[in-house]
Amino acid sequence: MYNQSELKEVIDKALINLSYNTETEAAKLIDPIKYILSIGGKRLRPVIALMACNLYNDKINDAILPAAGLEVFHNFTLVHDDIMDRALMRRNLPTMHSKWSVNQAILSGDVMAFIANECFLQTPESKLLKVFRVFNKAAVEVCVGQQLDMDYEKAVVITQDEYIRMIELKTAVLIAASVKIGALIGGSDDKDSELLYEFGKYLGLAFQIQDDLLDVWGDSKVFGKTPGGDIVANKKTLPLVKAMEKASGEQRRLLQELLKSEDTDPETKVRKVISIYDELNVRNITEMQAYDYINKAFGFLQKVTVDEERKKEITDLAASLIGRNH
Repeated sequence: MYNQSELKEVIDKALINLSYNTETEAAKLIDPIKYILSIGGKRLRPVIALMACNLYNDKINDAILPAAGLEVFHNFTLVHDDIMDRALMRRNLPTMHSKWSVNQAILSGDVMAFIANECFLQTPESKLLKVFRVFNKAAVEVCVGQQLDMDYEKAVVITQDEYIRMIELKTAVLIAASVKIGALIGGSDDKDSELLYEFGKYLGLAFQIQDDLLDVWGDSKVFGKTPGGDIVANKKTLPLVKAMEKASGEQRRLLQELLKSEDTDPETKVRKVISIYDELNVRNITEMQAYDYINKAFGFLQKVTVDEERKKEITDLAASLIGRNH
């Protein structure tokens, strides 16, 4: 069995060794891609895909390039996400569009989607169609989730169900697809691959909620973003949804005023919103929701017909994502 750091190393090596057919002709197209793939990140999606493969097979070679494709696609979504959010920093470094230009980031980002496809075409032929359909479905759903995210920025209030559906599409389905793809390449049957998809989905929900929490209460040196970015951008996050649910009339009015205001200094806006969150115990309530989803994830993993010992690495990774023991 491979551990997390070994698998991350395998993925990092695969990403460095990716073949870019256009490189000699259009280096300017490829340099931003190399940059964005080199600045780190957890490599969660490819690592969890390889772990899922490793549940069924000691040989993971067939899954390495498709797993790298998941990471390329994920970074492609981040490039375009950063453009839409006008974000200047990612992982404590300049975003692609702030380092080059918006036009360059759009074009290089587009190419990343096709490079991801090329990685998936390296899947063994007997499994290619099934695996590619899982990936393509997730890719479309990610875009639907991003559209909902954009739509909800204009809404004054959204329900928790609307929010959960949005993050399920935008974040959780790609993690779920990663686990299912790895399992299918490794040799799992359809029942196990579906259980692992559900495990990945609930893990993804917990992971995104943890991300929401870190945006408000996280350390920028660790998190790699300026705290309060979601508040400044009027993003509908679970802390905000929960605050709107629990707020008194006056607190709700003040929150809505802060969200509508374009004149308020960003630092002041963040400070005032967090102050209301703290009054309403939003942090604790949001954390409990994340724990509920991680417990559901572990429930699905438990039903997978693989020896518990083989599940250890994937269980440890899942637990570490939201900073808890299991």
